[in-house]
Amino acid sequence: MTTVAQLLGIKYPILQGAMANISTHKLVGPVSEAGGLGIIASCGMSAEQLREEIRLTRAFTNKPFGVNLMLQMPNCDELVQVIIEEGVAVVTTGAGSPKRYMPLFKAAGIKVIPVIASVKHAIKMEEAGADAVIAEGQEAGGHIGQTASLSLLPQVVDAVTIPVLGAGGIGDGRSVVAMFALGAQGIQAGTLFLSAAECPISDSYKQFLLDANDTATIVTGRKAKEPVRSLRNPMLEQYAALEAANAPHEELEKLTVGSLARAVYDGDTETGSCMAGEIAGMITNIRPAKQIIEELFAEAEDVLAKLKIPNENCC
Repeated sequence: MTTVAQLLGIKYPILQGAMANISTHKLVGPVSEAGGLGIIASCGMSAEQLREEIRLTRAFTNKPFGVNLMLQMPNCDELVQVIIEEGVAVVTTGAGSPKRYMPLFKAAGIKVIPVIASVKHAIKMEEAGADAVIAEGQEAGGHIGQTASLSLLPQVVDAVTIPVLGAGGIGDGRSVVAMFALGAQGIQAGTLFLSAAECPISDSYKQFLLDANDTATIVTGRKAKEPVRSLRNPMLEQYAALEAANAPHEELEKLTVGSLARAVYDGDTETGSCMAGEIAGMITNIRPAKQIIEELFAEAEDVLAKLKIPNENCC
């Protein structure tokens, strides 16, 4: 096992990315039961909704799982209390520093793994007491940074002493091997799990993902310094045009309010935000989460076996 697998008590060194409105017990339970680490996305949940999700996940599996905290949430204090009371094993964080909560998490024996997009933030998280960090490149779906995984990951690995997981751009066994070659001790995948049979998104969203190609995603929000990667559709094309024309924030906001829910629940792929990463074009079928994980690491083993390249052909 890798350091990350040992740290978290899981079979495979893979975390399922926390996707708002998507990463509920329906996906988290199967991922953890299969040997990965499922992560509940608490963003937008009340304390009691989170408690219910934790208990529903635990009813499905007795294996470790985690909760993701978006630290800008106004009810973060309440969510933290629920996480501690319910004995969650791992917390991943985004949109801020978990420093103020670190003593509470440490006292409860909870592992803390922030998602970061720069070396600067990785160093700060290590100083704050994080157990590991997830270095996420801009290939990822949803909210992203500005550096690609190939460049970001080795720089983060060199800057900190805690384990680093790679995220952004993981679509098959080749990308898993690439992450480990760059120094990662584990991975996090989000878009790949959108194609899980258990993933609770609309059938239209899943089909939209299956129909995607290598150039199917679009990044909006860069001017507002809140870049988000999603599958390209008419609403986001309009948003990008307005953004380029320096339209007021209020006009842009009208387009996107409720757009994630429209995609996830209503299957609206025209005006919904179907967040996904650049590996969307690599996804061609729907499989159970267990099969996704097992095939991913079996592919990685095959790639490693084929990489016994004679030195004269390499360097």
